[in-house]
Amino acid sequence: MFRPWAFWRRTQYLAGATAVVMIICVSFYYAYWYETPSCFDLSQNGDERGIDCGGGCMRICSFDTLAPVSLWTQSFKISDGQYNAVSYVENRNLNIGTAELDYTIKLFDGEGLIIERKGTTVFPADSVYPVFEGKILTGSRVPTRTVIEFDGSKTVWQLSETGREQFVLEKRDLVNADSRPRLTAQFRNTSLDEARDIEIVATIFDATGKPLTTAGTFVSLFGGRTSKDVVFTWPEPIAKTLRSCEIPTDVLLAIDLSGSMNDDGGIPPEPISSVLTAAESFVARLQDSDQIGVVTYATGASLVEKLTHDSVRVGKVISQLVIEPKEERGSTNTGDALKRMREELSSARHSADARKVAILLTDGLATAPAKEPEQYALNEARLLKSLGVQLFTIGLGEKANKDFLKNIASEENQYYQAPTAGELKSIYNSITNSICEDGVAVIEIIPKAKTSFPPLK
Repeated sequence: MFRPWAFWRRTQYLAGATAVVMIICVSFYYAYWYETPSCFDLSQNGDERGIDCGGGCMRICSFDTLAPVSLWTQSFKISDGQYNAVSYVENRNLNIGTAELDYTIKLFDGEGLIIERKGTTVFPADSVYPVFEGKILTGSRVPTRTVIEFDGSKTVWQLSETGREQFVLEKRDLVNADSRPRLTAQFRNTSLDEARDIEIVATIFDATGKPLTTAGTFVSLFGGRTSKDVVFTWPEPIAKTLRSCEIPTDVLLAIDLSGSMNDDGGIPPEPISSVLTAAESFVARLQDSDQIGVVTYATGASLVEKLTHDSVRVGKVISQLVIEPKEERGSTNTGDALKRMREELSSARHSADARKVAILLTDGLATAPAKEPEQYALNEARLLKSLGVQLFTIGLGEKANKDFLKNIASEENQYYQAPTAGELKSIYNSITNSICEDGVAVIEIIPKAKTSFPPLK
C-alpha cells in the first residue's frame, strides 16, 4: 500500500544525504584541487581576453598587437669573411613591447643562403630599434642580400615602463678611423632605477641616410642616475667608408712636370700654368683638419712637400713649380710618383684619424723606367691602394692613356678625362666633393634594456 508521507520522508533523507556528500566533495575539491584563476594557468578564465592575456593580466594578447616591421636589413664587411648585420625594426604598438623577441637573420649571395643566425632581443615600445648580430663568418662568400624573420609564437607582449628616453647620449668621439677605429659614447641613465642587460648598437650613416657600418656592445649593469662610457671598435679602418667632412683627409698630389707639359707654349707656358693654378685652388679649399703633400715627377719622382696642415705654404710651393730644362727630353715615371705617394701616406706624418687620398695628374704615357713602365706603375698602384688609399687619376689632353689611367685608379669613376687644362678646376672640385660630402656623418647609438619591462606576476 502506497504511503505518500513515507515516500516523501525517504526522499528528504536521500536529498539530505546527497547534499552532505556534495558539500564534502566540494570542500575536498577546493581544499586540494581548486586553483584560483590566474594569468599563468594556461586557461582563459576570469576577465582574460585570451589564454593568460588581456583583462587584468600583464600579458597583452598577441591579437591586440601589431607585428614588428623591418624597415631595412643589411650586412657590413668587417674583415675578409666576417660581417656584422643589423636590422632597423619598428614597433608600432603604443606603450607595448616585449623583453624577448625571437628572430633569424639570414645572409644570401647569388648561390643562395650562406648562413643564418638565430637570436632573441629586447623590443621596447613606440619606436625603431636595431637588431644586431656580429662576427658572422661567411668564408669566401660575399653576402649580397640580408633579411630578418620573426618568430612570434613565444613572444610575450606587455606594457613597457620606459623606452629610448631612459638613456641620454651626453657625448661621443670617433678616433683612429684609418687604423683601428674606436667610437666612445657616454650615456646617462635618467631613471632612478638601475638597468640590467643593456644591448647597445651603433650604426653610422652618411649625410643622405645610407648606412655605412655597424657595431654592438653589451652592458650588464647601469646604475640609476649615473653616466657610463661604452666603446665600439672595428678591426679594420673605416675612414675610406665615411665620406663625411667630419673625417679629415690626408691628400697627396702628384703633378706631372715632364717636358710635354710645356707643349702648348705661351708665356707663361701651357698647360703647366693652368695645371698649377687648378692645384693651388684645390689646396685652398681643404679643411683646417686636412693635410696636404705634393709629389712631382718626370724621369724620376720627388716628394717636394711632406704632409702638412699648412695649406697656404703648400699653395705657394705649387705656384713656384717649374719644368726643369733637362726634362724637356726626359721621360714620365708614373710608377715612381705612385711609390713616393705610398711612402708618405704610410709615414708617421699620416694621421690615424684621416682617410688617405692620392690624386695623380699626367698628360702622357708612362715611359720610365725603360723596362715595362706601365706594369711597374700598375704594381705600384696596387701597393698604394692596398693601404686603403683612394687613388684618383686625371688624364690631361688627348695623348693621355685613358685605359691605363682607369686601371690604376681605385674605381673606374675615379678617373677623370680633361680634354684641356680649362676643365681641371671643375675636375678638382668634383674630386673634393667625392672625398668629402656636405654634412656630418650621422652616428646613431641606441640602447635597449630588459629592465624596461616589469616582471610578470
